[in-house]
Amino acid sequence: MTDAAPAPAPAPSTSAPASSAVEAELAKFAAMADTWWDPEGLFKPLHVFNPTRLAYIRDHAAARFGRDVTGRQPFAGLRLLDIGCGGGLLCEPMARLGFEVTGIDATEKNTKIAAVHAESSGVDVTYRCATPEALLGEGKMYDVVLTMEVVEHVADVDAFLASCGALVKPGGLLIGATLNRTVKALALAKFGAEYVLRWLPKGTHDWKKFVKPSEFAAGLRAGGLTVDDLSGMTFNPLAGTWSITRDLDVNYLVAAHKAA
Repeated sequence: MTDAAPAPAPAPSTSAPASSAVEAELAKFAAMADTWWDPEGLFKPLHVFNPTRLAYIRDHAAARFGRDVTGRQPFAGLRLLDIGCGGGLLCEPMARLGFEVTGIDATEKNTKIAAVHAESSGVDVTYRCATPEALLGEGKMYDVVLTMEVVEHVADVDAFLASCGALVKPGGLLIGATLNRTVKALALAKFGAEYVLRWLPKGTHDWKKFVKPSEFAAGLRAGGLTVDDLSGMTFNPLAGTWSITRDLDVNYLVAAHKAA
């Protein structure tokens, strides 16, 4: 992390915003979109570690907003944005917890599949094919903003994180997740996951675009946020489960808030 002072969040623009999306990345995930909800398909790794991600989001949101997670819909009255929502694997559980959920993705096929699944599941989620920059241009803000496994796929990390931060309401929360740019991550998350275990299609990740925790934190601070927590997410191959740890070497999560 750096000690740079937080810069003010960028004001909503009325001009056409630049997009953080990368065309090659969009085409890659559009080709896989039909399998989002297949727990044994291409997105099996997301299904496996989804419970751990959900618990992290739930617990930090409960602490930030003083909510009791034992209630039926503990987050009723709060608005949540999931940036890079894919097929909606996080959106639907968040909606069931009471959030008013909007999921955006730069791949239209993903949002269409997500919308069909939500309707068939009886879950109220709004899906849009859009970028965070587009929402900024509309003056949107949310109590909780999620950017999970997205930042390693965007064209400009700092600009993307600034946009994410600007979408958080004063007093609100941002939760992010990505992969650390370490030799260990190269071995496990790139070669191990794609070529040895074949959890992911070859070419899913570009190790050079992995983001160090210090870089993620600096980008959030520049967007007007204060980082509250950095936690690792570690896989136990014997149990086949993920857990929250202090090991940030491969997968990690970040929680940050905007001052009220």
